[in-house]
Amino acid sequence: MKHEQVDVLVIGAGPSGTVAAAAVQQRGLNVKIVEKQRFPRFVIGESLLPKCMEHFEEVGLLDVLKTQGYQVKRGARFIRDDKVCWFDFSEQYTNGWTWTWQVPRAHFDKVLADAVAERGVEIDYQTAVTDIQMAGSNSLTTVEAANGEKKQIAAKFIIDASGYGRVVPRLFGLEKPSGMPPRRAVFAHFEDKKRPGGADGEKITFVIQRQDIWVWIIPFSNGISSVGVVGNPDFFEEHPQDSYEQLLRSIISDVTQIQDRFEGAQMVVDAKSMKAYAVSARQLYGPGYVITGNSSEFIDPVFSSGVTFATESGLLAAKLVCRALQGENVDWEKDYVQYMTQGVETFRTYVNHWYTGLLQDIFFFSHQDHNMEIKRRICSVLAGYVWDETNSFVSDKRERALQSISHLIKA
Repeated sequence: MKHEQVDVLVIGAGPSGTVAAAAVQQRGLNVKIVEKQRFPRFVIGESLLPKCMEHFEEVGLLDVLKTQGYQVKRGARFIRDDKVCWFDFSEQYTNGWTWTWQVPRAHFDKVLADAVAERGVEIDYQTAVTDIQMAGSNSLTTVEAANGEKKQIAAKFIIDASGYGRVVPRLFGLEKPSGMPPRRAVFAHFEDKKRPGGADGEKITFVIQRQDIWVWIIPFSNGISSVGVVGNPDFFEEHPQDSYEQLLRSIISDVTQIQDRFEGAQMVVDAKSMKAYAVSARQLYGPGYVITGNSSEFIDPVFSSGVTFATESGLLAAKLVCRALQGENVDWEKDYVQYMTQGVETFRTYVNHWYTGLLQDIFFFSHQDHNMEIKRRICSVLAGYVWDETNSFVSDKRERALQSISHLIKA
């Protein structure tokens, strides 16, 4: 069996893995990526948040992304019945990026991976991890290529950025439910010839069908839009169909705000479904490994936080790994787990209150002119700045702040 030796082995070539690998290489260590799938490949999580622009810039990947002509995203629009509210990232509380992109992830992820590979980071595609043996902080990972060929990779540290593959949690018995209710999403890409112009065409749109059912519309620069429906699994049983395409079209036809826009529109990427996607891990690190991105926690797609958590955790993990390999004493609990938990729990608060309806009411209340400060602070959360604890809607006072506004609305 063939053997290789690297300083850091990254599992997964998505945004978390490529950002982590780029950061490790910047610091002069030998890094390799193994990826189970072949790129390009379809994946959701197509609407980014401004916070992740900092990560691409720091590891030198921003310039190549700027040349791709992706759809600029300057905010988010929410529609409920005949009411519309919007959040413009230029009006947020936190000083940070005021725009980002909406991207077809198949193309976007390949651009990132190719850019990292051009720097000399080796990526083995269609290569699955079948076993990991730890000896202290050193590891020996067995991988198998699509042709059945196996090899072992010795590494001083593993960064698991395998996303839904959840390699380390699965192999090490670390998987656990997230504690959030299971939901289901059905989604596809459509030609969008009736896309609105101007600012409305730049924003991701959320249509609230009912308190626990919502639709996303993510326009891309190529005239295609991603459309998905999210809700409790029981809701989809109300629309029995022979295929996911029929199911999605049936639901869209009932959404008055968008039915004309997509009626008869050509589906250019087949409809898919994802169930019970909220997952977590019992621990995020151990001797010689750290878990990042969706491998560690995936909450809910409602606020487009997936890529931001992926790149934030990938970049932070890479920095800490390099420090550890240089002989520093890293406090993984404080510097990684507690930090990432702050962001995860902030978004979890917002996701939970989205489905209770409280947050939906606050969104439309904040849209009134006299509530601009509330809107600015919420806008920072929607932009991904969930580690700015000077914002009362981020800090440990966030629950109290949301409840106070709720009481004000009902008064």
